[in-house]
Amino acid sequence: MGGGRDTPRRDGRTRWRRADQRWRAAVRRFDESGAGRLWGRLSAVDFFGHSFQLAALGLLCFFPFLIIATSAAGHDAATVLIGWLGLDEQAAQAVSSLFAPTTSSYSLTATSTVLLVLGVMAVAGTLQSWYRLMFDASGRGWRDTGARLVWVVWLLGYAAAQAAVGRALGGGFLTGLLGFLWAAVFWWGSMYVLLTRVVPWRALLPAALVTSGCWTGLGVFSAHYFSASIVANEQKYGPIGVVMVILSWLVAVGVVIHLGAVVGRLLR
Repeated sequence: MGGGRDTPRRDGRTRWRRADQRWRAAVRRFDESGAGRLWGRLSAVDFFGHSFQLAALGLLCFFPFLIIATSAAGHDAATVLIGWLGLDEQAAQAVSSLFAPTTSSYSLTATSTVLLVLGVMAVAGTLQSWYRLMFDASGRGWRDTGARLVWVVWLLGYAAAQAAVGRALGGGFLTGLLGFLWAAVFWWGSMYVLLTRVVPWRALLPAALVTSGCWTGLGVFSAHYFSASIVANEQKYGPIGVVMVILSWLVAVGVVIHLGAVVGRLLR
């Protein structure tokens, strides 16, 4: 009788072992697949945590610098951001009102200038550390600092050129194609500069193309999803709702940067 009572237990343990074996086999097959290798590499570089880090740095450090820099050049930071997100007219108005200045000029003290420069350098340094991690490159001391300064200038030039192309062409397929090519050049140059020329140009090209494709896809997605989200959040929460959507977009930018570099390197 005791053996009869143990039979259901043995059957249950057997079924559990078989289910566990099937699960382990499925996990091994996934890990050995292309998708599994990609996910493993992304997880190894903590792409999600890094993306939230970029969102915080972008809001606290980069946006103040962008506002001052665009104002000094006679432009508008909201226009640059609207171009990056590809917003429709109603969402663009919400972002423009968020960036509307209370004065037409900015006076900077020496302390505030230093803080602005240190803030944008922190963003550049974060991207530099990501690329070093994803391409297994080592730091080069003071050359890294110089590379960050060059990248900041490169970023402002990219933003100015993108805004000029958008105003000249207005939209359509040609604008999208030029945007993709210009983004590929920007990310290609960004990787090369921030990695202080440790990784050759040719080795970075696949990552630049993949990043540009992801960046373009994010623009198409944000033009539809983020535009509606900005309008809805502004009506529901006010200006803070717009900030919440911009933070979500910054997180997506961090994912794009990681995905482009990791996929490009895996392809190579």
